[in-house]
Amino acid sequence: MDNILPFDRRHLWHPYTSTTDPLPVYPVESASGVRIKLAGGRELIDGMSSWWAAIHGYNHPVLNKAAADQLAKMSHVMFGGFTHEPAVRLAETLLQITPPPFSKVFFADTGSVAVEVAVKMALQFWHAKKRPERNKLLTVRGGYHGDTFGAMSVCDPVSGMHAAFTGMLPPQFFAAMPRCRFGEEWNESDFTDMREKLYKNKNEIAAVILEPVVQGAGGMRFYSPVYLQRLRELCDETDTLLIFDEIATGFGRTGTLFAMEHAGVCPDILCLGKALSGGYLTLSAVLTTDATAETISLPETGGPMSSARVLRHGPTFMANPLACAVAKASVDLLLASDWRKRIYCIENILRETLSPAKDFPSVADVRCLGAIGVIEMNEPVDVAAFQKRCVEKGVWIRPFGKLVYLTPPYIIAENDLRYLAETAVQLLFF
Repeated sequence: MDNILPFDRRHLWHPYTSTTDPLPVYPVESASGVRIKLAGGRELIDGMSSWWAAIHGYNHPVLNKAAADQLAKMSHVMFGGFTHEPAVRLAETLLQITPPPFSKVFFADTGSVAVEVAVKMALQFWHAKKRPERNKLLTVRGGYHGDTFGAMSVCDPVSGMHAAFTGMLPPQFFAAMPRCRFGEEWNESDFTDMREKLYKNKNEIAAVILEPVVQGAGGMRFYSPVYLQRLRELCDETDTLLIFDEIATGFGRTGTLFAMEHAGVCPDILCLGKALSGGYLTLSAVLTTDATAETISLPETGGPMSSARVLRHGPTFMANPLACAVAKASVDLLLASDWRKRIYCIENILRETLSPAKDFPSVADVRCLGAIGVIEMNEPVDVAAFQKRCVEKGVWIRPFGKLVYLTPPYIIAENDLRYLAETAVQLLFF
């Protein structure tokens, strides 16, 4: 299998990697449970859940069966003009496990596309209400929402991964990032900039969008849920739509089924992805309320009732039956497990094993929440060198920027998790 590497190096473009000086890649032969098997037989304990997605690990018999059963019926059929049981059953489950205001489900391809759909919903909502001037978004600095253009426009324009595109993206409004940390006493001044920005520009802003409680790829920061409570109140006061991006945080990662539950509030539009399909197939979903959907669908003024507006989006692989079938099985598998206890145990072990890193002068911070553990360094990590040492030690951790973080599968055993976290600390400092 090693013979694929020369072709890969010459012709394949990997995520966030140069083609002239690419980061090393390691050929994967198979994966099962929490172990990724490389060509040659070396096994790695997975610390990333393949970017938050593989919450049940790999090659899970329940998910394999769901995929095989669906393949025997059909792998795909267009969603325009058709419907099918996997989409209906998955939507039923999503509406059962999210708060009552949600009543409509729009399936999309990826998390980034889910954000695009949510933004379109917000813009079309105000266009239908004859307020087309409300066509901007407000968010907080330090956020990350994906790599497509609409999503990039609400990522941090200065310190984010897409700063190079500044000037080419739709201009949006940015408030100061939340500073009051998760678990800390709330400071009302933390919300001042958001309040001022929204009140000052409320006639231009269609929606506020942010990642609830956890700012993911923009910096892995955990902030106070009170911020979300204040934001919900403010959006109600200013008649502004609220969008939560739970693509990374949904399905148990923060210790609650959805991160918004820490605050006890609900947005008008909710984006889900990543763990939705258990890491098997790309799939995302956008949930919204009757009020939002019905406003978007209002008929044109003066036109016949048949000229109702439509949401201007329709992916080729929308509600792919294979992905929906596996996603339904994945969500059911999670709900049937003692996932809260598992996440609680993972958090405690991560907190215990990563905390010694706080004593090193090269470390800016160590923080844990649910099944997320983060070591923030003062300087960027040498990814190639660090991953080479990880592979030699039998673990898989992929840092970015100054962050070394762990988001392991929920099924990870205690001894594997301890080894994973202890190795991360050792490789950074010894």
